[in-house]
Amino acid sequence: MYLATTGRPDAPPAPSGVRRRVPGTVLALGAVSLVTDVSSEMVTAVLPLYLVLGLGLSPLQFGLLDGLSTGATALVRLLGGATADRGGRHKQVGGLGYALSACSRIGLLLAGGATGWIATAIAADRLGKGVRTAPRDALITLHSPPEDLGRAFGTHRAMDTTGALLGPLAAFALLWATADAYDAVFAVSFSVGAFGVLLWVLLVPGRTRGGERAPAVAAEPHARGESAEPRARGRFLGGLRGGLFSGLRSPGYRRIVICAGILGAATIGDAFLYLLLQRRLAFDATWFPFLPLGAAAVYLLLAVPAGRLADRIGRRAPLLYGHVALLLAYGLLLAPLPDPVVLLGVLLLLGVFYAATDGVLMALAGPFLTEGRQASGLAVVQTAQALARLGAAVAFGAVWTASGPETALVAALLALTAALFCAARLLPTTPSETSERSD
Repeated sequence: MYLATTGRPDAPPAPSGVRRRVPGTVLALGAVSLVTDVSSEMVTAVLPLYLVLGLGLSPLQFGLLDGLSTGATALVRLLGGATADRGGRHKQVGGLGYALSACSRIGLLLAGGATGWIATAIAADRLGKGVRTAPRDALITLHSPPEDLGRAFGTHRAMDTTGALLGPLAAFALLWATADAYDAVFAVSFSVGAFGVLLWVLLVPGRTRGGERAPAVAAEPHARGESAEPRARGRFLGGLRGGLFSGLRSPGYRRIVICAGILGAATIGDAFLYLLLQRRLAFDATWFPFLPLGAAAVYLLLAVPAGRLADRIGRRAPLLYGHVALLLAYGLLLAPLPDPVVLLGVLLLLGVFYAATDGVLMALAGPFLTEGRQASGLAVVQTAQALARLGAAVAFGAVWTASGPETALVAALLALTAALFCAARLLPTTPSETSERSD
C-alpha cells in the first residue's frame, strides 16, 4: 500500500480552511541543515577558486575531482538508506553523516596543496552528505502529512538555503580579514559543522509518533511471521536485496528514478556555472564567493511557495519547469547580452531551478514508497541523480578542456533539451493514476 493511503502523518489533517503548522521535527531538521550548510558552503564557495585559480587545476581535472567525489556517494547513499530503514535508525545514520562531513574540514586543513589529499577530504564530505541525506529526507516524509510534503520539503530547503546564504558571506569575510588564508576558512567551517552535529543530537527525535521506534519495525509485513523469516531479514545483505529496490516494483516509482537519472545527466554543476560567469565577466577573484549568494537568495524566497504550489497543482509540472529554468540559464551564458543581464539572469534562473526541483523531487517520490522503505526509496532516487551528475561533470569538463567552454555549453543545452522531452513523457503524476494505467 502506498504511503499516501496509509495515513502516516503525525497528526490528523486539519479542517478545511485551517492553516496547518509545519511539524516540529521538520523545523528541527531545518535548523540542523541551516548550521551545516553555513559550514559546507563556506568551503564550497571558495573551493573552485582555490583549486582552479589557486592550485592551477584544469577544467577537466576539476570536473573529474568534482564528479568523482559526488559519484563516490552513490553506494553510500544506498547503504545509508537501507541501514536507516532497518530498525528505524534514521537519527543514528544521519548523525554519522553529519559528523563525517564536519571532520572532512580537518582533512582540508592538513592537505596543504596536495591534490590527492584534497580529493580525499572532498570525498569524505560528499560521503557524509550521501549518508545523511536519505535518512533526513525520510524523517521529513515520516513526520509530514502526505498532502503537505511539498510544503514540508520547501520549508526545510528554505532553512537549508539560509545557511547557503550565510556560508559564502562568512567565507568572504574571513578571506578579507586574513589576506586570503584558506586555512582559516577550513578551520571555522569545521567548528560550525561540529555545532551542527550537536544540534542534531539534541533536537532531532530518535523516535516517531507515540514513542514508537521509527517506522521499519512496526511496518514490516512479516515482522511477526515465522521465526526463519525475521532471521533472514535480519541479515544486512538480505535487507538490501529485499528492501532497497522493492519500490522499483511500482511503475510510477521506476519512472521517477529513470527521470532523475536522465535529467541529472544533463545538469552541469553550480561550480562550473560560477566559473563560466567569472570567466565571462572577468571580475576580481575576491568576489567569487559572492556568486552563490544570488542563486541562494532566490531559492530561499521561492522554496516554500514552490513546495506549496506543487502540493496544489501536482509535483510533476514544477519539476519540469524548474529544469526549463536551468536550460534558460545555459542559454543566457551563450547569449550576446550585457554582462549585468547575464549575471543577474543566470543567478535568478539557477535559484528558480533549485526551488522547483530539489525538495519537489523528493515530495514527488514520497507517496510512491511503501511503509518502512522511505529512506531506501529516496536513496535510490538520489543515487540515480548523483551517478548521472558524475558523468555530466566529467563530460562537461572534458569537452571544455578539448573544445572550449562555448562548445561544452552548447552540448549541455542540447542534452538538457532532450532530457526534458523524455522526462515530460515518463514522469508520473500520482500513485493512483499510475496504478490505473498499469492495470
